Amino acid sequence: MTTSATQRTRPRPPALDRATAYGMAAVEYDRILALLRSLGPDDWTRPTECPGWEVRAMAAHVLGQAEMAVSLRETLRHARVAAQGGVDALTALQVRERADLDGGRIVDRLDAVSARAVRGRSRLARFLGRLPSSEVVGSTREWWQLRYVTDVILTRDTWMHRMDIARATGRQPRLTADHDGLLVADVVAEWAQRHGRPYRLRLTGPAGGEWTSESGGEEIEMDAVDFCRLLSGRGAGEGLLGQQVPF
Repeated sequence: MTTSATQRTRPRPPALDRATAYGMAAVEYDRILALLRSLGPDDWTRPTECPGWEVRAMAAHVLGQAEMAVSLRETLRHARVAAQGGVDALTALQVRERADLDGGRIVDRLDAVSARAVRGRSRLARFLGRLPSSEVVGSTREWWQLRYVTDVILTRDTWMHRMDIARATGRQPRLTADHDGLLVADVVAEWAQRHGRPYRLRLTGPAGGEWTSESGGEEIEMDAVDFCRLLSGRGAGEGLLGQQVPF
């Protein structure tokens, strides 16, 4: 049986190689920018499934994450906020500091900073990536290598918010096997490592695929995006779908 997250004795590293991770980061910024550019004036005030966040606030958070990655000073400032108040305090700060931006200005600033954010994340991972950071997943406190955050979590977070915004505004998100499929496959691998039990999984849609471990396990078939949404805590999953994966 695979070692579960609660049994880990070392901070979690990223499973993706660096070239793949930062290629995905660049594509994901491009895709969320394309989605945001497609929004009309009424779309920015639509509620999302994240309590208290309309589309504009969610986009402001995505911008805040990108701008955080550009400089070490900003990264350390945000890290102090997270250490004192947790992720909720950090995201609230990012939204609050951009409360005066309308949708067009958010798009302009994200467009201007996205390539620099990819470089900043890569630079941070290269020099400080093995430093440990702490986060709570479900009810369990875990230790991660900083490069797991820079290489994996920041891209997953942007991807999931792209799905959130698409759902809130009635748009079909762009999904392809060579980008979204890679992201979902990484999520599946981590999910399987975390629960450590036999399973058969078939995920449908452009980002889907089929995975299996030992025989006799739980069989799951569902849409790939819905699978990730459940694992992120957007809904209550049963059985193996109750195993959370951080986004």
